[in-house]
Amino acid sequence: MRVTPQRLVPFAALLMLLVVWSLAGAGSNEYFVYVGTYTRTHGKGIYKFRFQPSTGKLTPLSLAAEMPNPSYLAVHPNQRFLYAETEHEGEDTPGKNNTVSAFAIDPKTGALTLLNKVSSRGEGPAQIVVDPAGKGLMAANYRSGSVALLPILPDGRLGEATGFDQHHGAGPKPKQDRPRAHGGAFSPDSRFAFVAENGTDQVMIYRYNPSTGTLTPNDPPFFKSRPGTGPRHLTFHPNGRILYSLNELEPSITVLSYDAARGTVQPIQDAPTVPPGFTETSAPAQFQLDRAGKFLYASNRGPDNIAVFAIDPAKGTLTPIEHVPTQGKTPRDFSLDPTGGYLFAANQNSDNIVVFRVDAKTGRLTPTGQKVENVPEPSCVVFVPAH
Repeated sequence: MRVTPQRLVPFAALLMLLVVWSLAGAGSNEYFVYVGTYTRTHGKGIYKFRFQPSTGKLTPLSLAAEMPNPSYLAVHPNQRFLYAETEHEGEDTPGKNNTVSAFAIDPKTGALTLLNKVSSRGEGPAQIVVDPAGKGLMAANYRSGSVALLPILPDGRLGEATGFDQHHGAGPKPKQDRPRAHGGAFSPDSRFAFVAENGTDQVMIYRYNPSTGTLTPNDPPFFKSRPGTGPRHLTFHPNGRILYSLNELEPSITVLSYDAARGTVQPIQDAPTVPPGFTETSAPAQFQLDRAGKFLYASNRGPDNIAVFAIDPAKGTLTPIEHVPTQGKTPRDFSLDPTGGYLFAANQNSDNIVVFRVDAKTGRLTPTGQKVENVPEPSCVVFVPAH
């Protein structure tokens, strides 16, 4: 076929379009990484990085938002809004700085613009979590032992609490002198909300109405963990049939079968997060599953490592694979990047973030050699696509 100038024009246009698509695709494969911190020493707030999964390169950018103790962050499902709690740590000044802030995310620069902030309705919020529909945010208040539901408005701002529950009771250990709500999770269908009650050894269960933003105690209203375990965080398996509870005061993970119709759970396994024969102090801080639901990762403060487990595809039970040092002190948080190829460990007491490569077939972790120093008291890591 003879190629004429007239044929070259549409071909050139097509070639240019392919180049544009290629560049757009490359940009969409990069992420902004936001790190929440404590600001008790030299920290100033939320820090921003840029991450390129194709190369594994993590580039520090700037301070994204100056605020006191943004110790935990949550991202809206639409990736346009970031939420940060302010955790006031004193026991003697009720109501001070116990708030949740809403930020708009610039998709090109990653800049954060404060939209508003509202009260968490309690003292010392430990975790915030957004429901799968993006209509509500749940705040677990550790120091006052309560939970609040904050509605998310269409423009990303937060409304004043429409749901609230004050917990009661205590546990057998010194740190369980009163209720201490710590972590939360919504069921995949947004019908139920769960709260890890660290002080009373309970997993609280609520019926959740996204339209009204209300929390109503389920029947039964809680699952009772073994005394002294101290539930800290909760997460669902991608299949929606298993709920995992990370226990802080007894280093273990409780595997719970989940009845989606009734919102109830039943225990099927307790898996230690430390190796057999380990006798030193360990306080698990965070855990996360990979997207395929094949592996579970949990951080241990004390031995300062990540415990890696294989997940039984039929039962959801856990089998230990390895324990990997985080190359820092007190891994308060870690997070798998959206591709699942990397794990970012935030070592609070050594002010660094260490990046590990994740083997998709075995779940094992290998240090990449990337260690970002001088990140003041990092306590939370989240990812947002860059455009």
